[in-house]
Amino acid sequence: MPTTLLILGRRVTLFLVATGLLTATPAFAEERADHPLSKVQQQLADGELTKIVCFGDSITGVYYHSGSKRAWCDMLGLALKTAYPNADLQMINAGRSGHTTVNALARIDRDVIAKQPQLVIVSFGMNDVARVPLEDYKRNMREIIQRCQDAGAKVIVCTPNAVSETAARPEAKLAQYVNAARSIAADFQLPLVDLFAAWRKIRAEDPLGWSLLMSDEIHPNMTGHLQFAELIGSTISGRPITFDETPAPLGTLQVTLNRLARKETVKLVAAAPYDSIVPEQLKRLYPDAKFNVVVWPAEEQTITAAAQWAKQIRGLKPHLVIPPLPPQAFAAPPEEFIREYEWVLNYSLPQSGGTWDVVPVLPLELQHASAEQTKYLELAIRIIAGKDMLFVGRPPGESGSAAEIVGDWFAKQQQPP
Repeated sequence: MPTTLLILGRRVTLFLVATGLLTATPAFAEERADHPLSKVQQQLADGELTKIVCFGDSITGVYYHSGSKRAWCDMLGLALKTAYPNADLQMINAGRSGHTTVNALARIDRDVIAKQPQLVIVSFGMNDVARVPLEDYKRNMREIIQRCQDAGAKVIVCTPNAVSETAARPEAKLAQYVNAARSIAADFQLPLVDLFAAWRKIRAEDPLGWSLLMSDEIHPNMTGHLQFAELIGSTISGRPITFDETPAPLGTLQVTLNRLARKETVKLVAAAPYDSIVPEQLKRLYPDAKFNVVVWPAEEQTITAAAQWAKQIRGLKPHLVIPPLPPQAFAAPPEEFIREYEWVLNYSLPQSGGTWDVVPVLPLELQHASAEQTKYLELAIRIIAGKDMLFVGRPPGESGSAAEIVGDWFAKQQQPP
């Protein structure tokens, strides 16, 4: 479906799933009384406060896989607000990295029951398959559901998504946990969102497109999180909801601009020529700006080498990172390019939260990209979209220098949306 991205304030249309504005069938005056979530639907339609807890592991939580600022819980809130314009929603993300159903039961009172939600979306299994016996998983899932229902909440069960084959999570074994989740949902007569089946279908029909939904072997990126939100939102509303357009990501340059406004030093990680262009252009806006620059030696790096170098970024504790697209990146096979550029961005981002800013810059020296280079640039844009980030790129027909394009981009970030 068509997606609009912002490059230097201009809209460029590509074909990918994206965040933000949605299309949905208009809300019905009366929801179906026999729908298992009819009470929640009516509360949403009537504008009553509706608390929804998204209860899961790192695939639910806000981590670098989806840009470290928001995840499918946030996107689901946008989806439901579009389907129910009067909704008074409180979306509560209770996803925790590495957690299993054992951890879930240990924190369910604090993270779920105490919130007094009207709806709980339960999504566990990805870590259980590696550490929790199947029978224990079944028992724990049943207890989680029963505890939520006893507290008066409606429940949706989500299966884990399909994954790339790994030693810790062979897909045949993961399928056993998926089947258990399906069976338990049926026993409780609960709505089921079968992410495993959806992901396997996408992978079978379009392996390359599937890889662009993923941050690594098991975690979806924001593009994947958007599809989660579509599927879950459609289940809640009982009618299709799809994302259509992309708003600007949240606080793209907030950390940097705040430090510059306070006349504090900005620690910058960037490759040439942006290690000098970025400070020069920001000093035009903030004459007193001070920088501590760490140079990313990308000029001679393959895309794999760039991903390896990026592993040190979190230890550097930067304020602004400008991830490069090395010249040699265009020589990698597409599958390798997608995998490694995901990791260039993954390692450039904070583990969670907007601790620092990340602004990828595509090669601005390519005023007349070849067809092959254009293919890779389009892949890069799709991967960046999967990290919920803006980027600096050369708009079509733009003949300005790299410094001028970067300067214009930074100047626009000072303007109110």
